Amino acid sequence: MKRQKLNPKGFTFIEVVLVVAIIGILLVMAYPNIMSSLETRGLENRAREVLTTLQQAKFQAVKFKVNFRVRFDNTPGRWIYFLERETDPDTWVEVPGFARRYIPSKYVVTINVPNQAVEFSPLGIIINYSTTQHNISLQSTILQRQSQPSTRTINIFAGGSIQYVKSS
Repeated sequence: MKRQKLNPKGFTFIEVVLVVAIIGILLVMAYPNIMSSLETRGLENRAREVLTTLQQAKFQAVKFKVNFRVRFDNTPGRWIYFLERETDPDTWVEVPGFARRYIPSKYVVTINVPNQAVEFSPLGIIINYSTTQHNISLQSTILQRQSQPSTRTINIFAGGSIQYVKSS
C-alpha cells in the first residue's frame, strides 16, 4: 500500500497572522518618518506657493506695464494673500481670475514687508522696498520639535529678485 503525500495548498492561519504582524510592526516603525515627510512637504508647498505668487506679480507688472502687488491679510484669523493691480494712483483692485490663497494656521507666519504688501513696478523692481522689512517666513512647530529644518524664508530684494531659503 502506497501512501500519498499531502500537498497542502494555501497558507495556514498562523502564517497569515505572522505576516500581518510583521507588516504592522514595520508600519509602526515607519509612521514617524511618514508624518515628518508629509509635514515637510506641506511646508515646502505653502512657501513655494507664496514664492510663485510673488513671481507672478512681477511678471504681470512687466507684461502689462502696470504696478502689481501681492497683499497679505490676517483679518479672518489666518493669513491670506492675493494679487492686485493699480488702476489709478493709490487705487488697487484684485486681479480677476486669481483665487485668494491662504496659509494654514498650523504654520507660524511672519510677514516682514512694508504695509503687508510687496509691490512691483512695470520694470519688475520692488516699489516699496525696505532694508529692514524684506522677507516672509513660514515655520512648522512640528518640524521644530523634531529638530529638523523648520523654517522657509522668502527674501525679497530691491531689484525684484526673490530668494528661497530653508533653515532651522
